[in-house]
This record gives sequence, structure tokens and C-alpha cells, in this order.
Amino acid sequence: MSDLEEELMQDAEEDARIVEYIKNYLPSELKETFSDNELYYFLDVIVDYYANSGVLDAEPDKDGFVDIDLDKVVDYVVEQAKKDKVGDFKAEDVLFVVQGEMEYEDEQMS
Repeated sequence: MSDLEEELMQDAEEDARIVEYIKNYLPSELKETFSDNELYYFLDVIVDYYANSGVLDAEPDKDGFVDIDLDKVVDYVVEQAKKDKVGDFKAEDVLFVVQGEMEYEDEQMS
């Protein structure tokens, strides 16, 4: 297996762990709202937002944290989903997905 294939496999495994974490993070009333494919899509869009918004270039605070405006991330995800014809989602529902992704990342760093 080439290094690229191995890296892609590791990325896919990591994405699967994040999606499972998000599914467990969602409140019970939202658990059936999003399909796995939609959660993978949201994950890709969230990563795209981080990469293109400049948030990854921001200076961390004294504790090493970067302030991320969740509302901007949610708005971006909702807008992209509509634009890409994935679906018309409520911002307050997508907020839980974004928060779940952030919680997962925070857990990995601690």
C-alpha cells in the first residue's frame, strides 16, 4: 500500500470516528434528522470553512485557543448545503453538528 493510500485510509477512518461522535452528540430529537452521508458532507464543508476562512491562520490566545464564531461556520454550512442541493437545513439543527465536531477535536487535543 502506498503512503497516499494509507493516508487516505487513515483520513476515512478518522472521518468515520468523527461522524459517530457527532451522531452520539446530537440530541435525541435530532438523531434521525441527518443521514450519515449528510454528516460526512457537513464535515467536509466545515473543514473547507476552516481552510478558507483564515481561522487556521489566527493567532491563538494565551491558552493556545483560537476563537471560532460558530454562527459563521453554521451559516456557511447551511448556505453550502443549499447551494450544492444537499438540503435545506435549519441553522439551529446544524449548530449541534458543528458543536459536535468541535467537541471531538477538543477531546483529541486534551
